[in-house]
Amino acid sequence: MAFDFDRVIERRGSNCGKWDNMEKIYGVPAADGLAMWVADMDFATAPSVTDALHAMADHGVFGYIASEDAYREAVCWWMRTRHGWQVAPETIFTTNGLCNAVALVLDAYTAPGDGIVLMAPVYHAFAKTVRNAGRVVEERLLRHENGRYEMDVDAWDAQLTGSEKAVILCSPHNPGGRVWSVAEQKALAAFAEKHDLLIISDEIHQDLTYPGAAHVPFLKAAPEAAARTVVLNAPSKTFNTAGMHCGQVIIPDAALRKVFAARMQALALAPSSVSLESVRAAYSPEGAAWVDALQGYLDGNRRVFDAGVNAIPGVRSMELEATYLAWVDFSGTGMETSEVLDRVQNRAKIAGNLGATFGAGGESFVRFNLGTQRARIEEAVSRLQDAFSDLQ
Repeated sequence: MAFDFDRVIERRGSNCGKWDNMEKIYGVPAADGLAMWVADMDFATAPSVTDALHAMADHGVFGYIASEDAYREAVCWWMRTRHGWQVAPETIFTTNGLCNAVALVLDAYTAPGDGIVLMAPVYHAFAKTVRNAGRVVEERLLRHENGRYEMDVDAWDAQLTGSEKAVILCSPHNPGGRVWSVAEQKALAAFAEKHDLLIISDEIHQDLTYPGAAHVPFLKAAPEAAARTVVLNAPSKTFNTAGMHCGQVIIPDAALRKVFAARMQALALAPSSVSLESVRAAYSPEGAAWVDALQGYLDGNRRVFDAGVNAIPGVRSMELEATYLAWVDFSGTGMETSEVLDRVQNRAKIAGNLGATFGAGGESFVRFNLGTQRARIEEAVSRLQDAFSDLQ
């Protein structure tokens, strides 16, 4: 099937966080700025999803649902067929997206004042959620080796204080785009066992990998860690349905599952029928065909962007193995962060995420969202080259 990812969909004025907030937050004018910050894409979602939602709207009745069986089976089918991971339906809980999932997991298994290990730099919402929960962010630096991030569990081992109760794994990694190897994940499992840590594995970017890289779910890589692991997932990044706020917490271990189920029941949490149907329709053969095409298109965007940005002296885009989020290091320019941001935001008129918000080690970086039409990627490259033209 042919899918048109080049079709521009005007999102300005649609109450879109990425486009309608960039002037307020970054000072980039809405009229001619490029929104490359918030991690959602500018593509319409898969036709299988829109067709299912049209059918619900045409039916016109939005009452209580009879069961979540079809939705759960779709999640199991997707994990099995796309990632070779066997998931049982009864292990799946549904949350209001993955930030909500992280908050619920922290609430269920940790206490105020507990330390939560983050592998910095990493997705900025983790630290915010940890702090909002009254827990303590414990940053442990990833090793930046040969242009990519690597886990440094040996260094972390000596840095723990004993107050830490959990570690959050971002897999694949946001913002560095790493697909963690089986060996790395096993090392993390051993580290967590040694220090009696809960492992929270956020795998929301699992489907968006590039040639030569294949995501391995944590509990497929390290099944020995099942008694201390919860896995978080959602179709929202893959299918561009973040506004549906529907995520999955997968807990194979019965004892862990009992604790989480009790918290869900106590808080009277339940998903909406619309979000469940969107997931069921996404996780389907038709949805899989759309994702295959999307991966190819994003790979093209990645190549265009990297070639153009890496041609700027002193600027280097970390080679992505997964995600549509380019992580660009400007340290080689010798410029202060303020000057880099002035050129990106005011000269190029591009809103990108400030690297410092991702924690220690991110200070010299800017994250750019490549989930948009190819013409916009080409325009962004041209603007960045112009903004730094005095270096060339």
